[in-house]
Amino acid sequence: MGDYLNKFSLKGKLAWVTGASYGIGYAIALCYAKAGAKVAFNCRHKEGLDKALAEYAKDGASDVRGYICDVTDEKQVKDTLSCIEKDFGQSVDILVNNAGIIKRIPMTEMSAEDFRQVIDIDLTAAFIVSKAVLPAMMEKKRGKIINICSMMSELGRETVSAYASAKGGLKMLTRNICSEYGKYNIQCNGLGPGYIATPQTAPLRERQKDGSRHPFDSFIVAKTPAERWGTTEDLQGPALFLASEASDFVNGQVLYVDGGILAYIGRQP
Repeated sequence: MGDYLNKFSLKGKLAWVTGASYGIGYAIALCYAKAGAKVAFNCRHKEGLDKALAEYAKDGASDVRGYICDVTDEKQVKDTLSCIEKDFGQSVDILVNNAGIIKRIPMTEMSAEDFRQVIDIDLTAAFIVSKAVLPAMMEKKRGKIINICSMMSELGRETVSAYASAKGGLKMLTRNICSEYGKYNIQCNGLGPGYIATPQTAPLRERQKDGSRHPFDSFIVAKTPAERWGTTEDLQGPALFLASEASDFVNGQVLYVDGGILAYIGRQP
């Protein structure tokens, strides 16, 4: 049994989790640190970086370093990767493309500029950062790339045309990296969160003045066989699996952690 459990250890590995100053990215980076990995993360502002570093230290993650980097800027990504490799004395073993945004705007009201910004951050950045780390992974004949996809990689919904387009594209980028670089013992998979309870979704879960659920909260709970929102902790085990040797023959897949939403047609009215 010990040999099986050792496959989940990340001891000696270096992970770079983009946009991991809070939320899902933070939970994944913290999990990796506690599984023995050295962890680099980035965000775009020093205030967020400093706050996150304090949180990591408070949560007992000692070997974590933060960097200011806009992952849509190819030069900044290359420079940041050089700093990470120099600071840790090794190349990146695990990349998690987590940085992302969403803009909820009806398609007919959305500007092309807003559409391009979502695509740039949610899809193009994953291409840029993956492209940067791949040569070293190819050289050492191993590596893990995990793209944070979404249920919107599979489904459409009103007001999220740009987000769904980006996440659908990210699913196909995942498959293509698998197809092109699997021969180098590089695994690229996606992690697809369902509706996760984070500070950003808190307003959608607040009780109404009469004590009833928020309408969107009721909708999500009714659509989820687990009958609850997910937590960031629910994503840690799957993220660890995809980063570890336990998933060495898993490639080009998207692991949906959604409480069963994608398998469920919904209750009969």
